[in-house]
Amino acid sequence: MGKTEVEAFLTYLAVEKQVSASTQSQAKAALLFLYQKVLQQEVEWLTDVVAAKQPQHMSTVLTIDEVRRLLFRLEGEAWLIAFLLYGSGLRILEACKLRILDLDFTMHQLLVRSGKGAKDRITMIPTSLIEPLRSHLELVRLQHQRDCEQGGGEVYLPFALDRKYPGAAREWKWQYAFPAARMSLDPRSGALRRHH
Repeated sequence: MGKTEVEAFLTYLAVEKQVSASTQSQAKAALLFLYQKVLQQEVEWLTDVVAAKQPQHMSTVLTIDEVRRLLFRLEGEAWLIAFLLYGSGLRILEACKLRILDLDFTMHQLLVRSGKGAKDRITMIPTSLIEPLRSHLELVRLQHQRDCEQGGGEVYLPFALDRKYPGAAREWKWQYAFPAARMSLDPRSGALRRHH
């Protein structure tokens, strides 16, 4: 296949098959890989083939009043998590995976571990959430104490920290800020734990 056939194929994908721009781009990248890496041929002309443009989507942005109405329809832990998402810019899983040691009430900040792109970052805790978070964590602490008294109280530790620091999985600082309501079996180890 030469330039004409490749251009015709990519056009066919876009016009006849009506594939998305990303699918067309993926096909072009695959052809580029085939020619350069597998067939070891230089194909300067393939880089000149016009790629389909990605459609631009307008983000939906809620007004302050809409956000306020939404947040104040929630209660309890759901309200606290939603407010934290909004006020700190967290993603849902980032909030769920927060551990006690990630929260710094003195500096009004929290540490997001292994966020998007497997990167750590620091963000703020809104002042209005300091007391509600402290109250919530007192309830979590009581639950953790009950779990420990019943022989549980362990959480999953990443990166083999449980082998490096035996007993750390039961320490308060490693507990999730928003633990699950029930204990469950950890599929990795078979241990009964309280997950996030």
